[in-house]
Amino acid sequence: MNENFKPLFESIDFKNGLQLKNRVVMAPMTNFASHPDGTVSDEEIAYYERRSKGVGMVITACTYVTANGKGFHGEFGGHDDSMIPSFRRLASSIKAKGAKAVLQIFHGGRECPTELVPNGETVSASAVAKEGSDVTPRALTENEVEEMITAFGETTRRAIEAGFDGVEIHGANGYLIHQFFSPHSNRREDRFGGSLEKRLTFPLAVVDEVQKVVNAHAKEPFIVGYRFSPEEETTPGFTMADTLVLVDALADKGLDYLHVSLMDFWSEPRRGVDTTKLRIEYLLETIGNRVPFIGVGSIHTPEEAVKALSTGSSMVALGRELIMEPDWVEKVVEGKEAEIATTLSKKDQEKLIIPDYLWQAIINSPGWFPVVD
Repeated sequence: MNENFKPLFESIDFKNGLQLKNRVVMAPMTNFASHPDGTVSDEEIAYYERRSKGVGMVITACTYVTANGKGFHGEFGGHDDSMIPSFRRLASSIKAKGAKAVLQIFHGGRECPTELVPNGETVSASAVAKEGSDVTPRALTENEVEEMITAFGETTRRAIEAGFDGVEIHGANGYLIHQFFSPHSNRREDRFGGSLEKRLTFPLAVVDEVQKVVNAHAKEPFIVGYRFSPEEETTPGFTMADTLVLVDALADKGLDYLHVSLMDFWSEPRRGVDTTKLRIEYLLETIGNRVPFIGVGSIHTPEEAVKALSTGSSMVALGRELIMEPDWVEKVVEGKEAEIATTLSKKDQEKLIIPDYLWQAIINSPGWFPVVD
């Protein structure tokens, strides 16, 4: 192995005692491959097994914590104890390949397609439609918000019982937790909305509930991470400065890691802070040494991954690159980095073990993947 790439293969210890064998993480990515009843499919298991051998940790696609939180066709469910055998199958398939298995838990909120939720009724922090949509969600009552917080804890309990090594709370990408933090989607006047401080209430309450459940039910060390978006395009919407307040609060919560959601690791902020510095720089300065940090965003080569780690990021997540190159880690270790694929051929589906619906999404979405004939 090239000496320059050794930082990628240093182990990392979480505060709870769990250790990752290296600093490379599989990012959470929707694969559209589960059965309609929310159970994982053979196709989905094969997809994860193909990508779990080399990385230190696999963060799964998101799973919905209540029946009205399903955000995608082909998403697997975590809303009921009947899902535990399905969870167990997914967790064991990842762990058998040597990676830690982390379940991403979420609720789609107003982003849920109406055909996927009971009675076609979407819910959110407030009755505010997302931009470009003519579907207005129903605002959750205060009691329902409390029940939603509990639901995140219950899905965490199911993850523990199924043998996962941890959960990642999905507070990013416009979904329900994000919606509670956003002044665009949260116009509430109770304790869950209004000021920036009050808009922190729901995200932090979910963290507290998940940690409480882990303390009560986990018999072995269990990871709790949190994923967030840096800022919103919409106005009103949260700014980079608002996110730094959120991140500062999260860094004091005793989490095992924080994980930013970015399309470009090296992107600059839009507003709220001086735009001459990178988002990553602001985040790492705010976090300090309080909690490990996962960076992500259009990282394809080991040179790019090492450069990302050199910023002070604890780990680097690969998303689309691991779809194109499941053997990324192994090729770096074996000194075969020149053979790493950074494009897709239209003939690659079977070789890469990519589920049918995900493959169609890739082929029909120019710009997301570099596809060649």
